[in-house]
Amino acid sequence: MQSPLDRANSTTPAPAGPSGPTWLVTPGIAPARFETAITSGAEVVLLDLEDSVPAGSKADARTAVLAFVGDRARGASGPLLGVRINAVDGSEGLRDVAAMGEGSLWPDLVVVPKAESGREIEAVVRAVHGARAATRVWALIESPRGIMGLPGIMRTPGLAGVLFGAADYAAAAGCQITSRAMWYPRAQLITAAAAAGVPAVDSPYFSLEDQDGLRRDSLEAVELGFAGKVAVHPRQLSIIAQTFAPSPRELEAARAVLDAAAAAVGTGSGITTADGAMVGPPLVEAARAVVRRADRRPAATAPSPKAS
Repeated sequence: MQSPLDRANSTTPAPAGPSGPTWLVTPGIAPARFETAITSGAEVVLLDLEDSVPAGSKADARTAVLAFVGDRARGASGPLLGVRINAVDGSEGLRDVAAMGEGSLWPDLVVVPKAESGREIEAVVRAVHGARAATRVWALIESPRGIMGLPGIMRTPGLAGVLFGAADYAAAAGCQITSRAMWYPRAQLITAAAAAGVPAVDSPYFSLEDQDGLRRDSLEAVELGFAGKVAVHPRQLSIIAQTFAPSPRELEAARAVLDAAAAAVGTGSGITTADGAMVGPPLVEAARAVVRRADRRPAATAPSPKAS
């Protein structure tokens, strides 16, 4: 019969982010910034066709983004490349998906904004599957309706992960973008994502000059269980990467728990201690999560580019 620690050691690891914790979003209307974003150190670069692109510039942005996706698809290495399309309940979102299909210009991932039910996700997943593309489909949850619709969204076949959009959520809810105001939707999103076994990535922090605020916000994201955080400028990446990496003290404590668990299993014991604390399956899995965070490759270690 397996001991509790045996079962903990055979537990399937929790889902991790697609490549690492650092995401960088770049306006699709600014193609001169695309290569800078790719070389920024971010593990996921997200080209935006939605909020950052004025209504009259959607076609130009779509052409520039998909041309870059096509160039990157021809043997390029580096970060994962994603595209945030327009909402698929409108004509621009449908044009985005149709253009990807017609040109076979599918990025590594597609982010579906304004998701409030599984229908929006299903439409994009069908297009991806119909094209036999390897693209992963993520949902951007950014409204109270989206939070209330999480059960249906999370049951959608083909959903790869979720992101939180604080600015649109605050506008729709009539609240401020503060830590306290965002606790409830962020916790709801993390709970639903964990139950579905998919990663969740936190909203950007919008004050570019407030490095301390970014660090506090990133620490909260780590505490809540987010797999990563979106940056709106390359200079935010180093703080996000540092925050999501465990500290030396955290890593040492985690390894002590895993060593104690392994020793207990080796002696047939079902319970043990590490640093005076009892060690059981939840603590073992938490320790393994800390080690997984440490094993991710470092991001944004190069000097941050100047603002453009």
